[in-house]
Amino acid sequence: MFKRRNKSSRTKRPAEVTVIAAAVIVLSLARFYRALSPLVQQGVFRNGLGGPLYANGSLTTLGWDVVSGIYYFLLAVGLVFTLIGFLRLRRWSWLVLMVWTGFSLAYSLWQYFNGQPNYLVMASDTVIALALSQRDVQLAFGIRPATQEAP
Repeated sequence: MFKRRNKSSRTKRPAEVTVIAAAVIVLSLARFYRALSPLVQQGVFRNGLGGPLYANGSLTTLGWDVVSGIYYFLLAVGLVFTLIGFLRLRRWSWLVLMVWTGFSLAYSLWQYFNGQPNYLVMASDTVIALALSQRDVQLAFGIRPATQEAP
């Protein structure tokens, strides 16, 4: 039913993939923390939803915390699924991670210039972007053809 690849047909995983995986784990943990932190401060897990989420035509503070918690939780879950594909050297995961990192770095820079820097995310995004650009990583994921000469 499932065809098992022998060891000689597997692509060797470059060391940069491990570095990227570690940075993605850090980002996932940061996103999970960002999802849960406001809800813990509001006492949602201890007391439940203690007030309205929507009032007077807009979201309340509790409503914003719940919506942002769901958003960051979904981001963290998406990162975990991307990480699984990345560790399996799937081409789509390289593309998703590169696009994700570009948007995340742009947003982090916007936050920085607006006085709300998140240095952990900025550092992780920078490490990921630099490591994804390495020739060995691109070859492992089939982004760069193996016949292409190094500059």
